[in-house]
Amino acid sequence: MALEITDANFEELVLKSTQPVLVDFWAVWCGPCRMLAPVVEEISKEYEGKVVVGKVDVDNNQEFAAKYGIRNIPTVLVFQNGEVVGRQVGVAPKKTYTDALDGLLGQ
Repeated sequence: MALEITDANFEELVLKSTQPVLVDFWAVWCGPCRMLAPVVEEISKEYEGKVVVGKVDVDNNQEFAAKYGIRNIPTVLVFQNGEVVGRQVGVAPKKTYTDALDGLLGQ
């Protein structure tokens, strides 16, 4: 299951992670975010142990959403070694996200 990432634990779970991290910036009221949610959950199960997968509710956690210029949701960022290495704004096919992760994992 995707982790709940907050402003309080973002640095620990995302920026200090030794694994690639996929972060879904979303909100409860966002229809496209609800469409993407099952895809994010699938990815979290399939990549368990290899990739950290989490979700940031932008209504309750605005610090890092602002820091990374999240203006439209859903936005998915991929981090490696604390740096943003991928960005997808809007809903995309699952393969878009898995290809980005596979590239980082050397698969």
